[in-house]
Parts: sequence; C-alpha cells; structure tokens
Amino acid sequence: MEGLEHSLGIVVLINRLLGRPAAALLALLGIRVQDPANCIPDYVVMVFIVTVFMIVFFTLAGRKRDLIPGKFQIVLESIIRFFEGQLADTVGPGGRKYVPVVGTVGLFILCSNLLGLIPGLMSPTAKLNVTLGCALSVFVYYHWQGIKAQGLFKYLRHFMGPIPALAPLMVPIEVISHFSRPVSLSLRLFSNIFAEEVLIVVIASISPILLPLPFMALSIFTGVLQSFVFVLLSCIYISGAVAHEEEHAPPAPAKALSAGAPA
Repeated sequence: MEGLEHSLGIVVLINRLLGRPAAALLALLGIRVQDPANCIPDYVVMVFIVTVFMIVFFTLAGRKRDLIPGKFQIVLESIIRFFEGQLADTVGPGGRKYVPVVGTVGLFILCSNLLGLIPGLMSPTAKLNVTLGCALSVFVYYHWQGIKAQGLFKYLRHFMGPIPALAPLMVPIEVISHFSRPVSLSLRLFSNIFAEEVLIVVIASISPILLPLPFMALSIFTGVLQSFVFVLLSCIYISGAVAHEEEHAPPAPAKALSAGAPA
C-alpha cells in the first residue's frame, strides 16, 4: 500500500498555509506534532471540504422555496421525504423529529463516498477515523434519544431483559451488542469505500483512460448503497431506543368451554 499513497495537491497547500499554526495550537494543548509542516491529515481536509460544501449548498438551496416547486426543489423535497419515510417506517409517526440528525449524517456519508471520484480528491470515508466518528455520533445520539423518551432508569431496564432472574446474563450480552454496533457500522463503511479507492487507483495505474470508468460507475452505486445501509441501521437503532417497552405480563388463561356452551 505504500506505493499507492500519494500526497494530494490541496492537502499540501492547506498544510503550507495552516500546518504550522495548527501545530502551534496543538502544542498549547500539550499535543506534540512530529512534522509541523504536515500536521493536518488528508482526511481532515476532505471532511472540511464536504462540510463546507453541504453548508453552502443547502443554505443557498433553502433560501428560495416556491409554492409551485421547480425541478431542483422537487429533488430536495424528495430527499427529505426519503428520510422521513425511512424514519416513519422504522420509528413510527414520531420519527420525523429525527430527520435533521439522520439526514445530515446520511448526506455527509453520501457526499464523502462520492468525493473520491473527483480527480485530486479522496473519500474521507476511506479512513477508519471518519467512519468511526460517524458511527459514534449515531451511537451517542440514539442512546440520548432513548433516555429522553423513556427516562434513564426505564431505558437502562431494557438491558436487563424481560425476566429479572436472567438480568446477570442479559446485561453483558446487551452491553456487548450495543458496543458492537459502532464497530460494525464503521468497519463496513470503511472497508467498502477503502477497497473501491484502492481498486480504482490500481486500475488507473494500468490504463488511466477508459478502463477505470466501469469501476467508477460501480463505486457510485456502492457509495449510495453504503450510505443507505448506514441510514437504515441508524433508524433501526433509534427505533429500538425510543420504543416504549410493553408490559410482559403473562397471558390470561383462556376460559374453557363449558359442556353446554356452543362450539
């Protein structure tokens, strides 16, 4: 992999402008940087590009809203309705309030996945640090929403299971299950996008003209699919956190038919 690593021009430029000031700021916080001239990683620059693009794009897009929407407004409204539909299907009618966070994470991952198709840039989701950050954001968010919806003690009671006698067994299982979720989310996204980028780089090194095009088309499909999977699993986790636990009362015994009762 060392032969495939290369410095991106925009990353080199950002480090020339901001590398040493950033290193000095980190030094004030007690963090020593080995190479002050290159202290800003490539994925941080890519995340910044995606963030600025999303802020500018959706700020400008939200300024003009017509009663009779045009094609561009229809596309934006369709994106919002997609997230609303996913949350309504998994969480229920109250899922609409989670659209801002789930939609932001989903669109950030989608834009990050597709950024690597632009020459001179890379997908920040090809770095585990970025995907783990997204996964931990969802992890913290759905636990927070579960506590808000049910209260701390009732939410923690979910970890004990429906039978109190089995709580010593269920609590470790539930804790491991929940902590495995950000690991699964981050590794799945990272491995797919990283493999795509490596494959395209290898193919482009063999024939840079036409041969990479089918693989780039495939990477578009995979990038969209991976962002959809991330959003879907996030909705499922939120649904499980905010759903009120039903009482697990034993069912009432059915009344036996009397001998004279009609069948």
